[in-house]
Amino acid sequence: MNPFRQMLKASGAQPALGTWILSANPVVAEAIGQAGFEWAVVDMEHAPADMAEVVQMLQALSSTRAVPVVRVPWNDAVAVKRALDAGATTVMFPFVQNASEAARAVAATRYPPQGVRGIAGMSRASRFGTLPGYLRNANRMTGVIVQVETHEAVLQIESIAAVDGVDALFVGPGDLAASVGLIGEVTAPPVLDLMARAVDAARRAGRPIGTLGDTPEMVAQYRAMGFDFLALGSDLGLMMRAATQSIAALRTPTAEHVHTLAGGTRTPAAA
Repeated sequence: MNPFRQMLKASGAQPALGTWILSANPVVAEAIGQAGFEWAVVDMEHAPADMAEVVQMLQALSSTRAVPVVRVPWNDAVAVKRALDAGATTVMFPFVQNASEAARAVAATRYPPQGVRGIAGMSRASRFGTLPGYLRNANRMTGVIVQVETHEAVLQIESIAAVDGVDALFVGPGDLAASVGLIGEVTAPPVLDLMARAVDAARRAGRPIGTLGDTPEMVAQYRAMGFDFLALGSDLGLMMRAATQSIAALRTPTAEHVHTLAGGTRTPAAA
């Protein structure tokens, strides 16, 4: 079974929790995997990751329990082919707007005659030619997640979900908010209404659906809305939040500091 599908099946009623890897760093990817996340997105759309770095991050994640998902830069068959040959088992496609684009995404992950993926005799995906039956089994073992990121895409979500080979849907709150003129306002009521509509449509179609929240509070809200898998921020986001909070805590004057700055002296009891 595809590892991502298997993870979703094993998670049961508790949504699987993951995060984004934006650092393009294999050591950070390994640390994220060891932290306890169930899945992680190796990002090529908004992160400065080239294919060699993707391979390194996949290698790093392979020593952890986290299931890797590679988000390609675009719905492009060449980018998908390279990601799959590098060892990606599940691919996330950004900005899928309709069923036709979803079908194109699936085709890029499939060998002929089901798709257009080019055949390589030697790749990391086939364990360098040592994995028996790889070419025969690769199509059914490859996972596809399509991102629904605009108001127009939400209106098309049932037809997108109905495309054979689409394993899961993923709502991008940031782009969704921007598409309705509420850039940066991911928790605005119109945005949440569209997200709830997407969840309902995914339920009717029998497809798992996920999304991303920057804070535990946002993720908890999305969990209550019925999302099946959730991402908590990113490696860089988690690091920056912890760093800024720690700096702020250390720079906040205590009562003793305020007293000293005002010209007071420390009392023996405080010494």
